Amino acid sequence: MLLVLIGAPAAGKSRIGKKLSRILGVPFTDTDTEIVREHGPIAELFASHGEPHFRTLERLAVEHALVGSGVVAFGGGAVLDPRTRDDIADLPVVLLTVEASAVAARLSNGKRPLVSSIESWQALVDSRRELYESLADFRVDTSHRPTELIATEIAHWARSRSNRRDTP
Repeated sequence: MLLVLIGAPAAGKSRIGKKLSRILGVPFTDTDTEIVREHGPIAELFASHGEPHFRTLERLAVEHALVGSGVVAFGGGAVLDPRTRDDIADLPVVLLTVEASAVAARLSNGKRPLVSSIESWQALVDSRRELYESLADFRVDTSHRPTELIATEIAHWARSRSNRRDTP
């Protein structure tokens, strides 16, 4: 089983992905975490080498993550690459959405180089919304609900989807 989480920065892909993988009993991979582990902080990569270099590293992390099984959380911009969109076309994709009102505290850690304010976050989300929605098989808002509840909801959807596919 391979399940992909997509969405805007600060939508909760990492936190929910970890809980979801525990519920499903499968491995969890966060492509941003893999990049940081191998190459250093993302903000520093952007500052030192620029976004194109980061996107190359991100693409390699996505390719590596999709070889295995389990829950995979993509960085917010991973789906900008057409090859990544092709890679996930036949996989179950969950879009995590979040309201701007719930994002401010999540942005304060300075780890997101493309969003330094609610306004820049909103502009980024608006520019990607149509793409995110076109890729999603299931959508969940993460704004004001406990992550455990959200992860359980996604697990239920994933299991029901898997059961339907197994039926002749």
